[in-house]
This record gives sequence, C-alpha cells and structure tokens, in this order.
Amino acid sequence: MKNSLTSPSPWPELDFNQMKDTLETLHQWIQIVGKIRLKTMPWQNHSWHTTLYISPGGYSTHGIPYEGRIFQIDFDFIKHQLIIRCSDTEDLSMDLSSRTVADFYGELFEKLHSIGLNVKIHPKPNELKEAIPFKENTVNATYDPRAANTLWQAMLKANEVFSQFRSDFLGKTSPVQLFWGAFDLAVSRFSGEAAPLHPGGMPNMPLELMQEAYSREVCSAGFWPGSPDSPQAVFYSYVYPTPASYPEQKVLPDQAFYSPEMGEFFLKYSDVQSSPNPEKMLYDFLSSTYAAAANAANWDRKQLERSY
Repeated sequence: MKNSLTSPSPWPELDFNQMKDTLETLHQWIQIVGKIRLKTMPWQNHSWHTTLYISPGGYSTHGIPYEGRIFQIDFDFIKHQLIIRCSDTEDLSMDLSSRTVADFYGELFEKLHSIGLNVKIHPKPNELKEAIPFKENTVNATYDPRAANTLWQAMLKANEVFSQFRSDFLGKTSPVQLFWGAFDLAVSRFSGEAAPLHPGGMPNMPLELMQEAYSREVCSAGFWPGSPDSPQAVFYSYVYPTPASYPEQKVLPDQAFYSPEMGEFFLKYSDVQSSPNPEKMLYDFLSSTYAAAANAANWDRKQLERSY
C-alpha cells in the first residue's frame, strides 16, 4: 500500500446493538441536513451534489453557495452540537441530545429561517422502508454521545484509507462521500463507458435518480454501519453492471466473501478492527475487489490506473 498508511490509535470497536437506536435517529437527522444540501447546491452527476463529508469533528455539508452568501452545516460529535455557519451572520448551534426527529427538524428550520436561509425540502426520508414525515417522527429520539462519536471515529479511519485508494486512479473517480440515503461512506471508480439502465428497486427512491446514478460503468466500495436486518458494520464492494465471472474472482483478505443475494463482496468491520494492520487489510480489500471488477468487466486498466 502506498504511503504506508498506519494509525497511532486503534480502530474503535463497533457494537451494533449498543448503537442501534442512536444510529436510527442520526440517520434521520443526516437525511434532513443532506436534503438541505440537495436543494441548495447546483446539480452534479450521480447525485454528488447531495452528499456529506467526514470532517475533523464529525460530518459536514462543506460550503454551500446561496444567494450571494455561503453557509455550512456541521455535525460536531466532540462538542455534540449541530453548527450552522453563514458568511454574514454569527454561528448558530443546536445541542445534539436525545430528542425526537420532529423536534430536531423544527428547531433546525427555525434557525435557518432566522438568518434568511429559506430552504424547503421534501419532508420525508429516502431509502427507508418507513418514510415517516420528519415533522411527525416522534419514534426516533435517542442520541448516545459515545455511540455517535465512536461511529464517526470508525468512519474517520475508513475515510483515510478510502482517500489513499482514490488517489491511485487516473480515470473518473468520486470524492469520498457520506451518502445519507443509506448512511454509507463510499468512493467510486468509473470505466468511462455507458452502462445499461438500472432496474431500480430502492425503497422511496425515484427510478430516474437510480438510473442516472448508475448511468456509467462503476465499481463502488464503502463502509456501512449495519441495520436491524443485518446487525453488523461491513465494508463492501460491487460493480455495475455485474459480469458473470465477477463472483468467482479472487479477492483479499481471506476473510472477505461474496454475497450472491446482494451481488457484492463484503468484509466485516470487526475483522478489520481486530487485524494487526487494519489499514493494510482494508486497502487490500479495496484494491483486490476493484481488480476483480475491472478484470471481469474488461476495463482498460492501463489507461485508468496510475500504478498499473
């Protein structure tokens, strides 16, 4: 692995059952903030204008141009605050604590409107089976500061490895992005060729958005913290469209496996976390699953890779 990525501090352990309720509440909150970015940023291919980013304190929208100003919304999991910064006003903040989604939604938009940021969003979550309107959601109301901080610390570790992996590709590649729909941190590489229309199938996600997102041949990898149906954090990698020989490709490390049901390779976060060298294990997974995709799909690797 290039630059010998290492970490002076251990990767945190993640216990899905301990962070489940916080994760579900936080997922709703980042959807609200993500939708604000979606409505105010100029359109960019594959919905890249909608995503959040890992920051020194948590998650961030980064700067958003708006009516001659620029604003930014940050989740701070050290101070446990949501911070709104605008180029012509003082900072505003909200406490991150156990509170309903409805309460979070109401206070956030009240603060935005107070400084002239009159943004309107689609008021329901996407990519979730139950799309309770945000202002009516009193079900999700748990925030454990330790759980939120630990999840961010895990993403912070993954973000560094993803960023190094991204740098080795000469073709079109995405930033390292936090997609609020599924709550996954991801990075994607593209062959440059058009892909067949995606069939869709994601709950509460318009078909045309899915088809545009997968309009080009792509290999994506990422980190996902889990769900009640699959209660463990994992790293994943997939290619679209999926070649017939893809599942039989050899990948690293030995703990990685292919899921026929999902059509993806997976590596458990716990295997990476407990490894003597987590960064190398994860980098090997990213590199080998990309190679599996590129070889099976006959990508022009000599033209696409810096190190080929």
